[in-house]
Amino acid sequence: MAFQRIVERVLPDGTSSKVYPFHISLEGMESILLCRDDEDYDHLEKSFYLSALDCNTLVICEISMSTHGHCAVLATNWVSAFNTGEAVKKRHSQFISYKYGDRKTLVRSKISVQYLDSDRYVRNALAYIPRNAADTGLRIEDYPWSSYRAMFTGGDCSSGHRYVATLTRREKEALFRTHKDLSNVPWMIDNRDRIVPASACDYKYLESAFLGDQAFFLRIIGEVNPAEMKQQLVQNARVWQPDSAFLITVNNVSQKWYRQDIQDVTLERKARLIVYLFRCYHTSASQLARCLRMSRDQVSSILADNGIKV
Repeated sequence: MAFQRIVERVLPDGTSSKVYPFHISLEGMESILLCRDDEDYDHLEKSFYLSALDCNTLVICEISMSTHGHCAVLATNWVSAFNTGEAVKKRHSQFISYKYGDRKTLVRSKISVQYLDSDRYVRNALAYIPRNAADTGLRIEDYPWSSYRAMFTGGDCSSGHRYVATLTRREKEALFRTHKDLSNVPWMIDNRDRIVPASACDYKYLESAFLGDQAFFLRIIGEVNPAEMKQQLVQNARVWQPDSAFLITVNNVSQKWYRQDIQDVTLERKARLIVYLFRCYHTSASQLARCLRMSRDQVSSILADNGIKV
């Protein structure tokens, strides 16, 4: 049966909707550790699933590393996927701040969200995520903080020790650090209180991407170029975004530069933003005009004054 990249799924809120695949990365800096011990890895892994639940998205696969994390999700739109990534960052940041007393650990960490717009792109991204484990020196199948162990097992949850839905309020708060109602999730935890990925991720989507053939999956993992995928999925900001998504980007930059939303920024400051945004993102004078609430002629004139032809 042919792979369907865009599928219909029942979302966490109980509604059925058409969903699209996205890759989310949480990148620290070389001097920043997202995970320092097993408790940190466990928290980041659970954060992917809790954040997807919060944002009404579905996790396909994930991995938690010491300086970064990756997750593929099914979402109704880019904004939902982006919100999932931001929720992961916020949740893990609060945990790190509480545990280590370091309130600025994740300030410079970066969320990147990419829409996987072709079958090849989907397969390479889904193979790249578990491939990250090879950088630890372990075999991919032996790395404990990845959903790889859920793939091509027929949804085997034999390692499951207890359903999350049966946890008491205190157990839920201790193990998941949330007050959210988890009484309806199908998740399980093992005897070390770690989440059982097969009970929580949409492993069927990944398996269908590789036509139900585990050998095909393993071959792509072996062939995928990690440097190329990092460039495409993490470092490449020059991907066209719809206006709703680009407006979020504009506001984020405006807050970072001026601590103001874009509608409150002066024309002089907007001029600086326009040049930066045009050079660093895949956008146009028309899109910049719409998102910055200016005329296209104003934007074009500012770009021309800075030697940029549009």
